[in-house]
Amino acid sequence: MPLIALAIAALIIGLEQLIQVKFGAMGIMAFVALSIGIKAKNNMMSGIGAVILVMLLAQSG
Repeated sequence: MPLIALAIAALIIGLEQLIQVKFGAMGIMAFVALSIGIKAKNNMMSGIGAVILVMLLAQSG
């Protein structure tokens, strides 16, 4: 079990670093808003984070 938790934590940190490199500070803020919204089961916060990430993805493509 600790090995799985460690692997998931490493994956999340890697994803966060990738978002920061590709989308900058706004990408990190969107990722944090999305993750806080999911953990707190707050649809508004997770929706805001998801919309910002989608807008950043659409802008880069």
